[in-house]
Amino acid sequence: MIRQLPRVVPEAPDKPMRGSEDHPMRKVTQQVAFDPGGWTGERRGKVESLFNELAPEWHTRDHPYRTQPLVDAFERGGDVAGGMCLELGSGTGIATPWLAERFAHVLSVDLSAEMLKLAPAGDGTRMRADASRLPLRDASIDTAVLINMFLFPIEIARVIAPAGALVWVNTSGADTPIHLPADEVDAALPGEWTGVASEAGWGTWAVLRRA
Repeated sequence: MIRQLPRVVPEAPDKPMRGSEDHPMRKVTQQVAFDPGGWTGERRGKVESLFNELAPEWHTRDHPYRTQPLVDAFERGGDVAGGMCLELGSGTGIATPWLAERFAHVLSVDLSAEMLKLAPAGDGTRMRADASRLPLRDASIDTAVLINMFLFPIEIARVIAPAGALVWVNTSGADTPIHLPADEVDAALPGEWTGVASEAGWGTWAVLRRA
């Protein structure tokens, strides 16, 4: 069950409109979250190619307002810092330095080799992997941070420790192409989870833990 917290960070002007309900990525996001067969080899290849192409201009998406929902999630979502952080869909490392200040270790994972090549060195460990099949031990992650990332619920539940947390952020809220509202994230995860969610700046966030 997700408890909605009131907004404390106001929405800033000039919000970018990158997606909508009929955006192709929105459909993929829904399918891979709720259909175990939704992530096919063909789909993986198309997504990988797309983000390889986008990598050279990905830095243009960095903006102070982009971090507001992440910061708010850590401030109001309970104690989620410290230990081992898994950053899925890390891209070119926009959020990695911020996370590295708060965790003993950050493992930044992305499907796109071109994205990882452009990520700055020195903050955590970078790894190219398919998030639907992570080369990680069961219950080895204290906090998984997914920013504008597909949700593979069975795999996420497998790698998060029993007392661990999932931090789910959409930097443009419902206008993010890869978007799921908090209640759908909760519904997709196997077992019983609980958490809090809110809006901040342009975006939305949720922090979920096993009930």
